[in-house]
Amino acid sequence: MVRIALGLEYDGRNFCGWQTQSAGCSVQDALQRALTSIAGHPVEVVAAGRTDAGVHAAMQVVHFDAQFDRPASAWVRGVNSFLPDSVAVLWACVVTQEFHARFSALARSYRYVLLNHPVRPALQAGKAGWFHAPLALEPMHEAAQLLIGTHDFSAFRAAACQAKSPVRELRSLEIRRDGDRILFDLSANAFLHHMVRNIVGALVYVGKGRYPSHWVAELLQQRDRKLAAPTFAPDGLYLSAVQYADEWGLPTSQRIDL
Repeated sequence: MVRIALGLEYDGRNFCGWQTQSAGCSVQDALQRALTSIAGHPVEVVAAGRTDAGVHAAMQVVHFDAQFDRPASAWVRGVNSFLPDSVAVLWACVVTQEFHARFSALARSYRYVLLNHPVRPALQAGKAGWFHAPLALEPMHEAAQLLIGTHDFSAFRAAACQAKSPVRELRSLEIRRDGDRILFDLSANAFLHHMVRNIVGALVYVGKGRYPSHWVAELLQQRDRKLAAPTFAPDGLYLSAVQYADEWGLPTSQRIDL
């Protein structure tokens, strides 16, 4: 038995999310079918993190166990030949049995791409979020600083979140404007269900002037999801990087320009 780690990217628009479903409509389902064709036996994969329906990945990391090793080209080009165009394996490498795509990960990073323009997008539809009114970045920056650190993020988790604890360490939250786009880059030890989209929603409320910057600190203290902003659309959300210790020997898992 050999354990293989893969890095992959996908466009989430045509899938019902990452996690396997009875209808076979998830990214995990598509990948497992393709891997099974190359491995010659049923394959189950474990991912660094789950993504919701409509959410994309510039770098997802998974592992699986195969009964026989194959050349790296088989796990990349061979598997890609069985995948839909919206999913691609980027690299493959053999790892020890101690490696676990989820539990060995040190941090995850997400990018949210928001088009801040009066008119809804067409070419970027499904690939970027959209907000029509002008947004002020300075108060959004101020609010973002209040979220960095280890906190109870109950006000920013989905009602259906299955995490045992709402406490997470948000290590960085950067916001910058790129033409008509606003880019949100977040990194944490792990994220709660809908946490990124709920943070973006709150920052948009601050940016449009509905609430002052310190409102997000109040949300953290109140720990009440009902008091926060609505969950922002999945369209502009990308899993952009997963960080592992050098000892695992994985290829660099850095986000790409989006």
